Amino acid sequence: MANEYAKNTVLRSPLGRVRGLGSAKGGTHHWWMQRVTSAALLPLTLWFALSAASLAGAPYVETRAWIAHPVNAVLLLAAIALAFHHTAAGMQVIVEDYANQEWVKMGSILAIKAICWLLAIASALAVLRIAV
Repeated sequence: MANEYAKNTVLRSPLGRVRGLGSAKGGTHHWWMQRVTSAALLPLTLWFALSAASLAGAPYVETRAWIAHPVNAVLLLAAIALAFHHTAAGMQVIVEDYANQEWVKMGSILAIKAICWLLAIASALAVLRIAV
C-alpha cells in the first residue's frame, strides 16, 4: 500500500499535486482592486478633508447645503462606496492570512462584508436624504 502511494505521487504532475489546495487567480483580482480603490480614494480623501476643514465652524444650514450640492453629493457617495469596498477587501485579506480554521474565515468574511454593506447603505442613505 505504501509503495502504491509513493508511485502515485511520483507520477502526478506538480499541478496535479497542488490542485484543490488553494486559490487560483482570485488573489490577483483582490490585489488589483485594492490598488484601484486606494488610488481612487486618494483624491477623494484629500477633497473631503479640505472640504471638511473649510466647513469647520460653519452653520448647520450651510453644511447641509454643501452636502446637497449635486457634485458634492456624488463625490460623497463615491467616497462612501469606495471606502467601504476597500475596507472589506483589506479586512478579508487579513482574515484569510491569519485565521486558521475554515469556518472562522468564512464566518469572519461574511460578517465583515455584512457590516460594511450595512454601514455603506446607512451612510449613502444619509447623504441621499440631504441631497434629495
